[in-house]
Amino acid sequence: MSCPSPRVRSRRSGFTLIELLVVVSILAVLATLVAPMVFRNVGDARSVSARAQVEMLALALQQYRLDNGEYPSSTQGLDALRTLPVSGSVPRNWRGPYLSRMVPPDPWGRAYVYVSPGVVNPGSFDLYTLGKDGKEGGTEEDADVTSWGGPVGR
Repeated sequence: MSCPSPRVRSRRSGFTLIELLVVVSILAVLATLVAPMVFRNVGDARSVSARAQVEMLALALQQYRLDNGEYPSSTQGLDALRTLPVSGSVPRNWRGPYLSRMVPPDPWGRAYVYVSPGVVNPGSFDLYTLGKDGKEGGTEEDADVTSWGGPVGR
């Protein structure tokens, strides 16, 4: 058995330019097909996260009301779930904090809107975010996420 010469061995190792171009073009085609699906899922995840946060805040507001007989006022805001309010109608039976962490911004970086008594729900509160576009209405990631499950109606 004879060993291949160094010249033959060097020709066999590595990839040709054409092989590399074929692989790169296949990866580019796959990326263009997969990327839209991945980014759509990111938008869906933000909407789901916003719904979960609104539900969590609504539960904390319900507990606040059970302890104090009323919801925090709009001026006291959602901060009343973390610290005893000192303005407005100071609650007599505050047993907070009702949240273990600070109130998070919505998944798009804006504060949740809290109104009490609510415009849509005058007997309780309105809690919502306006979605990615920051405007009322919209679909998919731009849709409003509300505590009552309907559109924002001001």
